[in-house]
Amino acid sequence: MKVQIIRSRRKTIQTSVNVDGEVILRVPVRTSQAEIEKVLREEKDWILRHLEKMKERQEKKDLLPPFTNEEIKKLGDQAVHYIPERVAYYAERLHVTYGRITIRNQKTRWGSCSAKGNLNFNCLLMMTPPDVIDYVIVHELCHRLEMNHSPRFWKYVASIMPDYKDKQKWLRENGQVLIDRLE
Repeated sequence: MKVQIIRSRRKTIQTSVNVDGEVILRVPVRTSQAEIEKVLREEKDWILRHLEKMKERQEKKDLLPPFTNEEIKKLGDQAVHYIPERVAYYAERLHVTYGRITIRNQKTRWGSCSAKGNLNFNCLLMMTPPDVIDYVIVHELCHRLEMNHSPRFWKYVASIMPDYKDKQKWLRENGQVLIDRLE
């Protein structure tokens, strides 16, 4: 396996696997080769599992064609009509306000909330089940109450959507295949 070592002014060692199947080890500057090899041995099972996930992800991506510009536009048009209505519904339930709603085709996020209360949503949400769309909306609106992912933030999310973890799981298991179809 290919391993990239990145030394920086950090205190801990972090292991990750990128989409190209490369293992990335971020380590403190003075980490010895022996320590690096020990971490790789200890995390071997985790690394192999993630390498397998990346391989499966690539195989799924190869089976599905990229979205065309027309498909993206159609999803955007659907989202512009559907998402604001759902945002208004959940904002009322949470007793929060919000600013502008923007629909984009993003490769890294399903949604975001700015400090000013502007909301951004990925048009690819229209390819997910309605309850997953609602989860992303609730998640972003809860940032109007807590601009972090603290236990209090998750308590707000759960107050509206007690089964939110099922929606997170759906996005983890299926969402990347959709995002990978963006070019």
